[in-house]
Amino acid sequence: MLIEIGHFALVLALVFAILLVVIPTLGLYQNRPALAQLSKPLVWGQCFWIAVAFFVLMSAFLSNDFSVKYVAENSNTQLPILFKVSSLWGAHEGSLLLWVFILSLWSVAVSVLSKQIPSNFLNQILIVLGFISFGFLLFVLFTSNPFERLTIAPLEGRELNPLLQDIGLAIHPPMLYMGYVGLSVPFAFVLASLIRGQLDSTWLRWTRPWTLIAWAFLTIGITLGSWWAYYELGWGGWWFWDPVENASFMPWLVATALIHSLSVSEKRGAFRQWTVLLAIGGFSLSLLGTFLVRSGVLTSVHAFATDPARGLFILIFLFVVIGGSLGLYSWRFNLFQKSNRFALFSRETGLLINNVLLVTAMLSVLLGTLYPLILDTLNLGKISVGAPYFNAVFVPIMVPAVLALALIPFFRWKKDNFGRLASALRFEWISVLIIILVARATIIDNYYVLLALGLFAWVTVHAFSLLIRKVQNKSKISLAFLGMLVAHIGIGVFVLGATITTQFGIEKDLKMSLGESQNIAGYDFVFNGVSRHENNNYKGFKGDLTVLKNNKEVVRLYPEKRYYQTGMPMTEAAIDPSISRDLYVALGESLGDGAWSVRIYYKPMVRWIWLGGIMIAFGALLATLDRRYRLRLKS
Repeated sequence: MLIEIGHFALVLALVFAILLVVIPTLGLYQNRPALAQLSKPLVWGQCFWIAVAFFVLMSAFLSNDFSVKYVAENSNTQLPILFKVSSLWGAHEGSLLLWVFILSLWSVAVSVLSKQIPSNFLNQILIVLGFISFGFLLFVLFTSNPFERLTIAPLEGRELNPLLQDIGLAIHPPMLYMGYVGLSVPFAFVLASLIRGQLDSTWLRWTRPWTLIAWAFLTIGITLGSWWAYYELGWGGWWFWDPVENASFMPWLVATALIHSLSVSEKRGAFRQWTVLLAIGGFSLSLLGTFLVRSGVLTSVHAFATDPARGLFILIFLFVVIGGSLGLYSWRFNLFQKSNRFALFSRETGLLINNVLLVTAMLSVLLGTLYPLILDTLNLGKISVGAPYFNAVFVPIMVPAVLALALIPFFRWKKDNFGRLASALRFEWISVLIIILVARATIIDNYYVLLALGLFAWVTVHAFSLLIRKVQNKSKISLAFLGMLVAHIGIGVFVLGATITTQFGIEKDLKMSLGESQNIAGYDFVFNGVSRHENNNYKGFKGDLTVLKNNKEVVRLYPEKRYYQTGMPMTEAAIDPSISRDLYVALGESLGDGAWSVRIYYKPMVRWIWLGGIMIAFGALLATLDRRYRLRLKS
């Protein structure tokens, strides 16, 4: 009976979504405020019924209700409670329910935290969010019902994919979805503004903090995904240019451009066309990522579904959203006729160049992701586009983008000249040059690492220079300003960490027998053998290695090879982390006579990759707390 209540709750949520679109629209069209103001209670009602469905499904997992097909396929009685809870979004149907639940939470947040903006504008925003909810609730109910019953309930369920039996499943998808789905909010602000015919500070100021929050969550989600892949898959890699990884990275790039574009539009009234298109593009790319993951058009460890019917539904919805948005943009194009003029050498031009570079980088990733799919669809052959392409195309685009992001805050608005800028920043530029020359002369002969060090120094020196100038001029230091500095330094930290671990990292696949030692990067790895290991939901083997340096023990590492009920083997790497390096050991297969295959990695500064991601996200969250976003705006 409880399962039927969950299903009925989804139906009621769909009804509320329909009412959210229809009734306030009629109220606005007929100038009946009482009807228009129903948008808020309808948003709350929709969220309530989605929450009921969500927690009903969770209770089915916790109670081992294998009469529910989705539970039977993704859980069993031996699964730990944490994994039973996170199993809810471990496959297609439940992950989609998580999507609509998070969307409803974003909608409620907008309704509660946007009291400062005109009520009619807020009602229009909620209508747009309601339409998006309507589309996804239709998708859930008609193609992806998580409450489908089995005629005969099995006594035991199948196992959750062993790859997903990890803490990463509990935190990575919710954070990523918060970012993905959060981009619907600036999208809704833009569409409501176009419908309203008013592209002014009312939406510009209030779109920016919502964009920053969504971008922060997306950053956290991508960072957590990178960290999870690193320690779980046993490959020692942090990014694989997997199509689904790319699908989350592309909206991140566009959202980055949107944040900077919004700052120009808000402060100078420029780039409004650009800002609107970026907001539309960011959410459209989120939908594209959803299509790639759930359509069956690609094979990936991240893919949820292989049902073409589901992919067709999302594809149609994607065309409706993009086509409708661009149609509305064309209809309101007259709103963009007035444009502020600025010189070729100005902060506006710098931000424009930076945004063009970010969008170009996104397009390079999009091409590398879709090109193999297009060729396969047209029966023109199968190809694989991997790291060599992205390193050759993406990296050269991002280098000037990173250079620009540090330099742009020093430009003057509207008009500037290079002579003034060069004179003002000569100390900073000399300092960066000295750092590079000293590094080259003493310890670094790798030009990729020198470039990364130069970019890190460039970003960091300019960031601290900005802060010092603010203090010297006794200017007010806002949270938005501090957030910008932290995020920019985070970019530099990421670039340096990613480059050093890629260029100086060591990987060795070895055959090791009892008592055998291997020296890697100055560390001696001594193989002490393998023992059998068993847990509630798996059996396997646990390796034992002693790591020595200068004949002194550094750490004992215990990599595992696990075999779950499905028979699927899983590698659990053993890692000794530090800020300067990781020692990483993965256990392979038995080779007989007590010998085992062992994979050993030395990863210098790999933690800087995730530290950079954390700094970027923290900077964005810090900026959202800026006081000007709490000021009441005039109708």
